[in-house]
Amino acid sequence: METVLQHPISIIKSGRENAVLLSRQRYDELQNLEDRYWAERAVEAEKNGYLGQEKSLEFLAKGMAKDDSASS
Repeated sequence: METVLQHPISIIKSGRENAVLLSRQRYDELQNLEDRYWAERAVEAEKNGYLGQEKSLEFLAKGMAKDDSASS
């Protein structure tokens, strides 16, 4: 257990790396990094014309309605 606090440990099964053990501190660091990444992506999406959930659903519904009327 002391080893995993110092660096990640690979779990190998049948000659293949199947998992990696991380310390809780490192896991939290990686989670925070991922959260920051996705927050930045959301900000960029809004700057570049992200429609939002409601407008996206309206757009999809209109497109599906056109497809339904074209196939009838």
